[in-house]
Amino acid sequence: MNSQTPQLKEARYELVEVPEPMGPVAVTVDRRKVLDYAFSEDDFGAWYFGRSPFGGPVGHPLVLANDLLFLFYENYDGNTAQGLHTHEHLTFHSPVEVGETVTVSGGYTEKYERRGQGYVVLEAEARGADGRLLVRHVGKEIMRTVAGEVTGQNRTAGQTRSRTVAGTCDPALPPLERARLDAPERSALPRRTTSFTQDQMSVFSWAGRGYANVHTHQEKAAAAGLDRTIVQAQQQTGLIVANLVDVFGKSFFTSGEVDLRFVSPAFVNDELTTGGAVVGAEGDRLLLEVWVDKADGTRTALGWASARVDDDPERPARLI
Repeated sequence: MNSQTPQLKEARYELVEVPEPMGPVAVTVDRRKVLDYAFSEDDFGAWYFGRSPFGGPVGHPLVLANDLLFLFYENYDGNTAQGLHTHEHLTFHSPVEVGETVTVSGGYTEKYERRGQGYVVLEAEARGADGRLLVRHVGKEIMRTVAGEVTGQNRTAGQTRSRTVAGTCDPALPPLERARLDAPERSALPRRTTSFTQDQMSVFSWAGRGYANVHTHQEKAAAAGLDRTIVQAQQQTGLIVANLVDVFGKSFFTSGEVDLRFVSPAFVNDELTTGGAVVGAEGDRLLLEVWVDKADGTRTALGWASARVDDDPERPARLI
């Protein structure tokens, strides 16, 4: 947290400047950070705690999820934020070694109003100790809103979509266990199901750093018109990314891309299941649709993903 907390701005749309640089911030991806992420996402892959195809242990592809997203905490008081994440675009370029200190920087690049809501665009990137690019993030958020007045509505209203997610699989085709360029169109991805507990959500959303928000505290959720705490969109993204590592293996760390829209809320203890389908291939990349569904069939997130296909993709074993 910024040591000059009294000088931080209230997280209000009207106070956002464009452009507004943030950082750089030094972040050490130590074993504790990896363990916290693994706990919050139920993702205890062997590569994160021992040998990996890159040598020693590496961080999860999205271990810097909130260091990128919460970069605005460098300029703004995170305890005053009431925004809703609507769009996440990530590209992965290189794994981060466990124990490495990385640099995160970025800032607000755009703000606009649609249907009475104030949207902001935050772009950020993380680079390794040697300057190599690790991951890039572009996120959109409704910043001027009350969460309870927006949840349950179609949150794609303020977004420009050049593609449509069909969101269906062909049940006659066997599921795709490993990425391959000749995979039949509409073959299904493996599924991953979990329910995020409040403890997991609090760790993911930095309650331990003193942040109280609609993800970490019932009182904050109630004040925003919600009857329960809401799962952070970036935590849902981590669920999808874990599934993509199972499909692509090591290549996802160096060539993965995810482009998601968050269209309906997920709440604490909701059962969430990832889904996906093959769209086709482009060069050496396999193109996919991906999504997250609740147990009642409500779709909470949807979008696209891709990565290069290795001839023999190695995938991490699960420790638990």
